[in-house]
Amino acid sequence: MPYPVNADLPPSVRNHLPEHAQDIYREAFNHAYAAHAGEIDREQRSHMIAWAAVKRSYVKEADHWVPRPRG
Repeated sequence: MPYPVNADLPPSVRNHLPEHAQDIYREAFNHAYAAHAGEIDREQRSHMIAWAAVKRSYVKEADHWVPRPRG
């Protein structure tokens, strides 16, 4: 199911990602969810796509997610 706001995201996302990364996750998930309508693994695939989107802009250092260095 799509997530209208970040507060609706799963705890594994909400409790670990910074607000901007949550925005990226939510937008990527919602887009993927719509794009994969009718597929059996729609939700799982959408979560995988959302995490991949976050990892393009953020990296986990120790216990925290931080913006990737540009360059």
